[in-house]
Amino acid sequence: MISTPELLVKYIRDGLVEQAHFGFVLVSDKTHIIDRNGEPNNYPFYLRSCAKPLQASLIIDYGMDIKYNMTEEEIALCCASHAGEKIHVETAVNLLKKIELDESYLQCGLHKPISKTEQDRLLLEGRKENIFQNNCVGKHIMMLALCKMNNWDLASYEDAEHPLQLAIKKRISELCELKKEYPVTKDGCGVPIMSMPLENMAKGYLNLFCNPRYEKIKRAFLNCPYIIGGENRLDTKVIENSGKLIAKVGAGGLCIVVNTETEEALVVKICDCDMKARELVVLDSLKNLHWANIEADHSIKTLHDEQVGEIVTCL
Repeated sequence: MISTPELLVKYIRDGLVEQAHFGFVLVSDKTHIIDRNGEPNNYPFYLRSCAKPLQASLIIDYGMDIKYNMTEEEIALCCASHAGEKIHVETAVNLLKKIELDESYLQCGLHKPISKTEQDRLLLEGRKENIFQNNCVGKHIMMLALCKMNNWDLASYEDAEHPLQLAIKKRISELCELKKEYPVTKDGCGVPIMSMPLENMAKGYLNLFCNPRYEKIKRAFLNCPYIIGGENRLDTKVIENSGKLIAKVGAGGLCIVVNTETEEALVVKICDCDMKARELVVLDSLKNLHWANIEADHSIKTLHDEQVGEIVTCL
C-alpha cells in the first residue's frame, strides 16, 4: 500500500525554490471523492486531534449534554485543541466542577499553552502552566464525565480496552464507515487514537456535522469558534471568517473543513507536518472551492520588512 503525495507548497526566494512541502488534498461528499491532489491509495493516517469532534459524539449519544446542562462553550471545549487562554481555562474549570471531580483525575499531562501571549504572560508573572491549559483538557473532562455517568473506572479511562475507549472506537468506526481495522496508537495526551484513510475522515465529519442528531456539536463550533482554537489558530480563523464552515486541525499536518451548506468536506494532510504550509493550502483551497475568501500572507520578507519572495500553493 503506497501513497503518492503531491507537491503542494513552494517557497520561492528571488527565483529559486528554497523549500517544498508535499501532501494530499481531498474534497468529498458523503458518497464519493469530488477532487484530490495526491494519491493516498487508502493509506491510513492517524486522526490526531481531528478525532475530538468524533469522540464528542458520545456527549449526545449518552445524554451528557442534558445531565450536566452543558453550554455551547462547554461542548466546544470538549472538541477543542485550545490555546490555553483565560476563556479556555475558565470553561474547563467550570465543566470539571459540574461533574463534581477535581483535577487529580485528569491524565492529559502538562505542556506550555499554545498561545504565545499566554506563554509570555506566565513568564512575566513567574508562573508555570497548569493542567487546564493543556489543549486536550476538554476531551479528558468529557471522558471522565462519561465514565462517571456509566459507573466505569475513572483511573484507567485512557486504556485502550476500557469500556469508554471501546465505545468511542465503535462510534467513530460507524461515523467514518470503516470496513476494516486500521492501526491504533496513543495520542500525545495518552488516549487511544485511530488511523484511517483520508476519505473516511471526510465521511466521518460529514456524518457528524450534517446529521440533525448532532446539531448541538455543529452549533457549538459555529457559535464558539474561539473556544475551538483561540489565538492564531487556523480552525478558529476559518470558522470566524466564513459563518458556514466548520474546521478542526490535528497534529501531523491535518485539517478537516466541512461546508455545512453544500455538505462537502475538505481534508488536507501535509506530509512533513509544516503548519504554515497547512494553513496556506487550506485557505487557498477554500478560495478555489468558492467556500470562503480568507486572507493569507504568501510573502517572504526580511527582518526589515523587505519582500524577497513568495510562498506558492500548487493546487
